[in-house]
Amino acid sequence: MVKLGVNIDHVATLREARKTISPDPIEAARVCEDAGCDSIVCHLREDKRHIKDADVITLREVVKTRLNLEMSIAKEIVDFACKIKPDQATLVPERRREVTTEGGLDVKKNLARIRTVVCKLKEDGIEISLFINPVKYQIDAAIKVGARIIELHTGEYAVQKAEASRKKQLAILKNSARYALSLGLEVNAGHGLNYDNVKDVAKIDGINELNIGHAIISRAVFVGLENATKEMIGLIR
Repeated sequence: MVKLGVNIDHVATLREARKTISPDPIEAARVCEDAGCDSIVCHLREDKRHIKDADVITLREVVKTRLNLEMSIAKEIVDFACKIKPDQATLVPERRREVTTEGGLDVKKNLARIRTVVCKLKEDGIEISLFINPVKYQIDAAIKVGARIIELHTGEYAVQKAEASRKKQLAILKNSARYALSLGLEVNAGHGLNYDNVKDVAKIDGINELNIGHAIISRAVFVGLENATKEMIGLIR
């Protein structure tokens, strides 16, 4: 059964639009868990544009499923993660001016540095996932740095409008998942997935969990967060 991790970043984005206390991402996490999701995901960016340190500290205390902290490999963020000890840390690339994460982490190019971060997080009992593009050499690099979990970047699949292009990108995801599984990796996926395109990714053999945020929070504007979460769970299962 494919699991669902709900990213609550954009609840905090709404809060920060007015620099106030609502909507509360902590309450959002509770609603999503009550609706049946399998993990809560949040990205503590270096510029703290939405999720703040205090949010992560509280989430660590209240999340009943699993807390998956998306994070860069910057020393400040790594040290914070080691202190808070989320259940899982997903290492992602981060560019200060990007609207959202653009592409996967280049593990091959930053092999030594990422290996050091992976070792440090593992020493504190934190599971490691690497958010990577669905290409063989990045999967091989994930093995080299000691990761046990990868999250395949589904952005290229998600933006395709033509059916032929969509099928091509879906095939790339399927082949990458198959290869990663053959190496003993756990395979998750995410980025740009929504209520219209998620089913085919959820059907990929061996996919463990899909991490979805923006689509669920956007849908929640119209149907409520509980219903939006339940609808997504229904689609992927």
